[in-house]
Amino acid sequence: MSVVVAVKPSARKRNAKVGRLVFEDGSRHAFESRAAAERWADDLSTGDGHVWVASAHPRDGDDADCYLVSRATNAKLEAAYDKRRRRLRGDAAPEQESLGGEP
Repeated sequence: MSVVVAVKPSARKRNAKVGRLVFEDGSRHAFESRAAAERWADDLSTGDGHVWVASAHPRDGDDADCYLVSRATNAKLEAAYDKRRRRLRGDAAPEQESLGGEP
C-alpha cells in the first residue's frame, strides 16, 4: 500500500527544506506507509520550522491521502502585546500593575 502526501503551502512557507524539496521534486511524495511519511516530516522539521502529516478529508477531491502541513504564523506579531485586548475587556487603568501591587 502506498500513501501519497501532498505538500501544502503552509509547510513550504514555514520550512525552507520543504520549499527546496518542492522546487526540486514536486509537491507530491509517495511513501510505503503513514509511519514512513511521519518519519520524513520529523526529519524535515529538524532544525527548521515544524511540519507534520495530517490526514486528508475524505470528501476532498484531491488524490492525496495526507498533507504535509504547518502552522504558518508570524511569530513577531504573536509575541507582541496587544493593547486592544485590554480596551475590549474594559480595563480603564492605562498602566500595568505588578502582581501583589497596590491598585
